[in-house]
Amino acid sequence: MLISLLQLRSKERGRDTMAKPKVIVQIYPVLPAKDRTDREQRRPLGRNRDVYHRVLHETLDIVRELDEMGVWGISTIEHHLHSEGYEVGPNPGVLNAWWASQVKNAYVGALGYVMATRDPIRVAEETAILDHMTQGRLFVGLTRGYQKRWMSTLGQHVDAVATVSDGSDDDLRNRKIFEERVKMLVDCWTQESVSSSNSHYQMPYPHDTGVVGYPANDSIRKAGAPGEVDADGNIQRLCVVPSTYTDPHPPIFMPMSGSAASIPFMAKNGFRPIYFTPLKTLVEFSEMYVEEGKKAGIDYTLGERQTIARWIHLGDKKQFRERVRNYDQEMYYHHYSTFYDNLPRSESVEENVDSMIKSGLFLGGSIAELKDQWHEIYEQLPTEYITLIWHYAQCPKEVMLDELNAFLTEVLPELEAPSSDGVVVQGMAAS
Repeated sequence: MLISLLQLRSKERGRDTMAKPKVIVQIYPVLPAKDRTDREQRRPLGRNRDVYHRVLHETLDIVRELDEMGVWGISTIEHHLHSEGYEVGPNPGVLNAWWASQVKNAYVGALGYVMATRDPIRVAEETAILDHMTQGRLFVGLTRGYQKRWMSTLGQHVDAVATVSDGSDDDLRNRKIFEERVKMLVDCWTQESVSSSNSHYQMPYPHDTGVVGYPANDSIRKAGAPGEVDADGNIQRLCVVPSTYTDPHPPIFMPMSGSAASIPFMAKNGFRPIYFTPLKTLVEFSEMYVEEGKKAGIDYTLGERQTIARWIHLGDKKQFRERVRNYDQEMYYHHYSTFYDNLPRSESVEENVDSMIKSGLFLGGSIAELKDQWHEIYEQLPTEYITLIWHYAQCPKEVMLDELNAFLTEVLPELEAPSSDGVVVQGMAAS
């Protein structure tokens, strides 16, 4: 069980340690179009060979630049079947492996694997290999999933359902599958052999008899993990190989959009929330994280392990609005706002831009204005991590890198946050 792996002692934590926030840059990518009309005329843009090929290889240039610029992490996503070309990230492991061959210091990862549609053993194997390839510079994002188009299809073997954390029956089913599979994943990473029987997955299968009639059972009995094979030669436990390079395993992040019900599970296991929420909700959930940690015997500092996700753009008022309009509004209107009722949605482009800026999720303006915005955030909640998102390649590479450089050199040096480096909570690695 996750909760029984390792109890943390607060005296060993170095509680007063403060450091610069760790910056993660999220890359989808979004295949670019001049506007929505152009996207529709070129449909389905997601299958445009030349555009995807160019964007994919240009992404590698960006990854090298990000590493040189000193970001802590570089992330992709898992989404499938985006014929419109909005979130073309169907295989995070392949991208992470490619990126790992190009970076010297940055962590690579995905935010993240949608576990309700995933086999926990395969995720454990894939990420363990990536952890070795990066020599421990891997982080693993795990998420519940909200896009029915592909979740219903790829998750049909367990009748997986998408959710927007609305407390519905589908939401509860999604949460149950997710938490079961996260626990199984961690067990696969940390235990020499595993045996588990849950409502949606068994290790081994069938669990009640074990795997009967495996011819090489004597070889396993003599050279495999103790207990894999019973006296009758049946496979009763599974030994997932390889083990991770990081002891006990890579740090785990969990993106979330507003469900307080997720916090206890994250807090008691040391998982790192990534908040796609307004600041008020972020502060409330972070305070809840500290309180839930106390219930589990863990002494968190406010902001520790917390991650704020934001989009940023620079320029005077007119330029800032133009960049939000040109690089983000189309996706906000045609995609994000269709899933979440709390995101205002208008037929007017300018009203959408107003709503996006008012939400506090899209920050920017001049350098001074950007500093003020981040100072306001960090006065209320100094998060250990910052995830910055540009809708590359709808947002050009040059714009993205210029704005990131300004943030890293002008804004980040004025921010401080708690650090969990070197700390292990309940057997979960901190860095």
